[in-house]
Amino acid sequence: MSPIERPVWASLSTHQAHLSEGNTLARRFVRDVNLFASARDDSPQALAALTDLVRPGETVFLLQVPDNVIPPGFVVAKAAKGVQMVATRRVPSEPAPAEIVTLGDADVPEMLALARLTEPGPFLPRTHSMGTFLGARIAGRLAAMAGERMHLPGHAEVSGVCTHPDFRGRGLAWCLSAAVTARIEARGERPFLHVWRDNQPAISLYEGLGFTVRTEVNVAVLKRMSD
Repeated sequence: MSPIERPVWASLSTHQAHLSEGNTLARRFVRDVNLFASARDDSPQALAALTDLVRPGETVFLLQVPDNVIPPGFVVAKAAKGVQMVATRRVPSEPAPAEIVTLGDADVPEMLALARLTEPGPFLPRTHSMGTFLGARIAGRLAAMAGERMHLPGHAEVSGVCTHPDFRGRGLAWCLSAAVTARIEARGERPFLHVWRDNQPAISLYEGLGFTVRTEVNVAVLKRMSD
């Protein structure tokens, strides 16, 4: 099985173990980094270990190609299908339509505000620590951003791609996604990403960047019930 079949576990148990908590049976990102969690497999022991990592009333996200098996003690708040895309060809770079900067700790308030407005996926105070994030600034404002999320051997995920409504239609998402993709490829790793299955505009954008749909993925938002 390719590690990107279960990308959350593959990242939590390897390159991003330092951003996680748990053990050899189940892990989750620490609470200010991200909401994703994963059991090692579908064994009762691993699923129980995942339950133990989540407090009553907390929410976690599952994302993987195999069907999600719901651990004991959870209710499904949302379940949906996405697609997993992988880079299969390189696209020549184009001149940036705005100033492109590397984002860091000082930019977190603006990054959080942009993520709350555009909802590119879970984005918390230390999500930017998962990998390099790039931003486009126009007249001093953070107009768009994109970065890296899950990182596992041989692969890195392009994520957090979003554009402020005031600056859409300028090609910022394309430019930033291309720049993040190029950085991953320069390290000798393969870029991949996830998009909701019904988000055809985003799928078309990434196809234009050289990505191809690899497979469907299963996404579930789980809430731990009170004891």
